[in-house]
Amino acid sequence: MPQDAVPELSDYQPTLADDRDAIVAGLSAAQKHLAPKYFYDAQGSALFDRICDLPEYYPTRTELAIMDERADEIAAAVGQHACLVEFGSGSSVKIRLLLQGLDRPAAYVPVEISRGHLLEAAGEISREFPALEVLPVCADFTQPFELPTTREPMARVVAWFPGSTIGNFEPDEARRLLEVMRQQVGDAGGLLIGVDLQKDRGVLERAYNDAAGVTAEFNLNLLRRLNRELGANFDLRAFRHHAHYDATHGRIEMNLVSLRAQQVSLAGTVVTFDEGERIVTEYSHKFTREGFAELAASAGFHVEQVWTDADALFSVQWLEAAA
Repeated sequence: MPQDAVPELSDYQPTLADDRDAIVAGLSAAQKHLAPKYFYDAQGSALFDRICDLPEYYPTRTELAIMDERADEIAAAVGQHACLVEFGSGSSVKIRLLLQGLDRPAAYVPVEISRGHLLEAAGEISREFPALEVLPVCADFTQPFELPTTREPMARVVAWFPGSTIGNFEPDEARRLLEVMRQQVGDAGGLLIGVDLQKDRGVLERAYNDAAGVTAEFNLNLLRRLNRELGANFDLRAFRHHAHYDATHGRIEMNLVSLRAQQVSLAGTVVTFDEGERIVTEYSHKFTREGFAELAASAGFHVEQVWTDADALFSVQWLEAAA
């Protein structure tokens, strides 16, 4: 493939305007909330890449270390000639380790909601792996989408869902997403997934409240995006980032907290905030191995192998479609 080539894109990208009603409903609810998928415009995606390099943010480096150490075992589980579908591919950093270890993968299908970020990363992968067919799909991966047709015959479809993004979903939503993945991979397919594990509160809260303030900027950028794309008038100086661990539900809760009583106009609706009122922008659930196995089983998967680091901070798990 030429150096400046960009893989052909299957484009199903939703816009904020498509989700206007859901956004207004979330901000009008008794507990105001916004879906974390709205973080990922171009600036939000770039900020998340910076978060992954922060010293406090253990998931990325720990997951990469597991994949490096267990590369042969992971490749054996995935098998030959697999079509690899990455849900929420981002900058496709982790896929490089996986692709280097796999035996003649049939194709790589990165699926990402941020079109520009997706095309840039897909182009880089195509240049680094010129023999590999790269078929990017711009879509909301929580909904079923059509897989592109590959040139090479494939032995199976394998979903790859790194970073413990599964933890961003409420339990019922997580089950539904795993059901989408089960549908996409079919009866012969598998799922390689990153799953963050329960651990010390201090480690968790530092990871989402970094000293450099990058996570705070990432969180506030969501309001900036609403201003730009939906004509809202959020004053970013009137909100602050706050993240804490909720031990009862086993999750980090990330919020934007209103610093004063105020009103915000958005899509023809006026949203009122009290001083101290929160918008929940993300949950990040942390799992026990047993708890995640039960969740996977409810969606039609069986956990076959689990790899962790020495401190059991994080896990990479191999799931196969249950009979």
